[in-house]
Amino acid sequence: MKEVKIGILGFGTVGAGVVEGILKNGELMSQRTGILPSIGKIADLDIESDRGVKVDASLLTTNAFSVIDDPEIDVIVELVGGVKAAKDFVLRALKNGKPVVTANKALLAEAGRELFEASAKSGAGLYFEASVGGGIPVLRALRDGLVGNQIKSIYGILNGTCNYILTRMEREGLEFDAVLAEAQKLGYAETPPDLDIDGLDTAHKAVVLASLAYGAPVPMDAFTVEGIRGLSHREIEYADDLGYRIKLLAVIREVAGEIEMRVEPSLVPQDHLLASVHDAFNAVFVEGDVVGETLHYGRGAGRLPTASAVIGDIMEAAAGRDGGSAWLLAHKKLPIHNPQEVSIRCYLRLSLKDQPDVIAQVAHVLGKNNISIGAVMQKEQNVGEQVPVVFLTHHALEKNFVAAMKEIAALDVVDGEPVRMAIEDFE
Repeated sequence: MKEVKIGILGFGTVGAGVVEGILKNGELMSQRTGILPSIGKIADLDIESDRGVKVDASLLTTNAFSVIDDPEIDVIVELVGGVKAAKDFVLRALKNGKPVVTANKALLAEAGRELFEASAKSGAGLYFEASVGGGIPVLRALRDGLVGNQIKSIYGILNGTCNYILTRMEREGLEFDAVLAEAQKLGYAETPPDLDIDGLDTAHKAVVLASLAYGAPVPMDAFTVEGIRGLSHREIEYADDLGYRIKLLAVIREVAGEIEMRVEPSLVPQDHLLASVHDAFNAVFVEGDVVGETLHYGRGAGRLPTASAVIGDIMEAAAGRDGGSAWLLAHKKLPIHNPQEVSIRCYLRLSLKDQPDVIAQVAHVLGKNNISIGAVMQKEQNVGEQVPVVFLTHHALEKNFVAAMKEIAALDVVDGEPVRMAIEDFE
């Protein structure tokens, strides 16, 4: 029986979950793998608070480097969050030749290439299953189960907070601010919630997915990012009338040899599998050229689901399996599709003056910008002198939509800011 001593950096929610999981199922893991995981040391700035698990006080320290540099520690688990300190810890551990397990999607998104190169240079693995999708083993599926596929597309619901908010708004007819405030009280949303509701958390995870899917670290600025901040219940109601549900989607897609990457609220057909993902659950819809379509679904965050993924990586590291660094350095640079050249369908909602020629004026601007209209829905109720009108377009280039929306917003018959969202038909 091989014993592996683990050094944990960060004894917060997930760190405590990892300790709990190992204490609970360590013997089971040893029976299955021939490797017995044990807690060697735990570092955190706060070593006094009760985490709900019992550990020997002698294992606790406030000095992370004393854990990283301890020759008896075999695997380092980085769960401190943030970028600067975490990066220093991971690089030091890799330099020491110790494999590192991390759940830190922001770190991977912002410093991935440097970390993967350090891993490849030292020969110590970097493992990061828990960085995307919590307890959903989607990265392992991409790396192992789908290794024989060229990935054609990935669509992900990757932020449980946003999905919870959208679900509550739809089910209960509530507005965004009210649901966000309640989500913060219940612990589903951080304070401040910017990383979640502005789409940055989703983008961090999407960077990791795209990097693994296509074999090169993807820079954050390769993604266009828009969140759900301030989304009106009106859009959810109108989308429902049209047979769609609004989801915050990460879209990663191969287009003529280039990779299209964006994060934005999108209309998803109600009969699509992703439309049935509710509350704080995550899902990743992957299409490969051999396997076809696959769906990976489960709890995307939380103490034990995320801890489960971390523990899986610990056992991979202990067994000496590759964490994916070689794969992630297969190509020096990915050909990134120009976001202005992306072809999409759109939902447009305008508040128009109640007069005969207004739709014709909008249609003229759209047509001038090579955007054709697929359907128009006018709500009968008036809001003062304004009438909400929804346009569904055919496919057109993003740059044409940008130009058209600027012109439409300047029309005398338009009141307020136009609302535009992508429509995903998964074709």
